[in-house]
Amino acid sequence: MQKIFVIEDDENIRNLVKVALEGYGFLVSTFETAELALKEFDKEVPDLALFDIMLPGMSGLEAIKILRGKEQFKKIPMIVLTAKDKEYDKVIGLDGGADDYITKPFGVLELAARIRSHLRRSVQEPAQENKGHLSFGMLSIDTAVREVFVAEQKILLTYKEYELLLYLVENKSRVVEREELLNELWDYNAEIETRTLDIHIRTLRQKLGEEASRYIKTVRSVGYRFTTDEE
Repeated sequence: MQKIFVIEDDENIRNLVKVALEGYGFLVSTFETAELALKEFDKEVPDLALFDIMLPGMSGLEAIKILRGKEQFKKIPMIVLTAKDKEYDKVIGLDGGADDYITKPFGVLELAARIRSHLRRSVQEPAQENKGHLSFGMLSIDTAVREVFVAEQKILLTYKEYELLLYLVENKSRVVEREELLNELWDYNAEIETRTLDIHIRTLRQKLGEEASRYIKTVRSVGYRFTTDEE
């Protein structure tokens, strides 16, 4: 059975999520604070973690940054819970290393669907990436070590930002539809409504900078296309 850690200080929400996920066949451990959860992470590596952003003491975002700094936790799907319409929280959550966000209040069916999608995706990911070096204009990607450079300056990307950039690069010059990106990178189907892709594109462009971000073209109502000025 797959193990999920739920870090939420609201007892009612914590218990609701635990009962709901156990009903779907998951093993669930709950924690009131990030500090308690981090201690358990040192003992056991879960298949997925669900963090509330606002916690007493250490925030969920601080905890995720600590975990992402350790090799054994880098690929564990991590989802943050944020208040409805808090766009800033969503952006900093994804930029801080979370794979996705869910806004409160949320439905149990949506939560379960998101979790199952991330767990399927983590199982499907290849153990080893093709090694090589990709260069396009001022942008270069060293896939052997998953590093990105703009004008020879290293750019720090989250795991999902890197995946998104690499997928667009590997499919350069063709328009990649939104549905394809959500399915390939998050294993989401069309029934799941999410702005995760939009926020990842935004933070990716911000990190690449004004010049390199122009390589990622938006095709309105369709998707995105990677192309360099040299083409």
